[in-house]
Amino acid sequence: MSFLEDESSSSLSGAHSRLESYVFSCELSSEVPFYTFQGDEEEDLEHFLELRTICLGEGAKEENNVVEVTAMNHKGKKISVPVANLHISCLPMVSLGEFELMAPVTLRLKSGSGPVTVSGLHLVASENEESEVSDEDDESEEEMPPIKPAKKKQKL
Repeated sequence: MSFLEDESSSSLSGAHSRLESYVFSCELSSEVPFYTFQGDEEEDLEHFLELRTICLGEGAKEENNVVEVTAMNHKGKKISVPVANLHISCLPMVSLGEFELMAPVTLRLKSGSGPVTVSGLHLVASENEESEVSDEDDESEEEMPPIKPAKKKQKL
């Protein structure tokens, strides 16, 4: 599921989800080995961290740098998973695509001294009441005719 649209389709309750995105970045090193991403405490907001890239910074040593993510699984239990094993000579950067996690998320430099930069997007989803759109807008949309099966050719 991607949250790249400003407004998603309406849910059954008649509300729209509005999404705002902000650039996210943190640096992990032996001095600062972990970072915890948390959203605001507001009830109607959901915060997501969409990880995009993890890369070694200037001054990284010839060693493995393992980055681990700790977040909630589908059962609400914390789970820790290594997401990158970087080395300056063979793999200085990894692209994670659109790896979305719901807050809170902890990023940790499990081994190595870094520096390792983790970047992505901080996504904030909020539910907005649908007051601007009326039932008339739904009626103005053209209805699609039903799909009919193709006619078969008859043998003579």
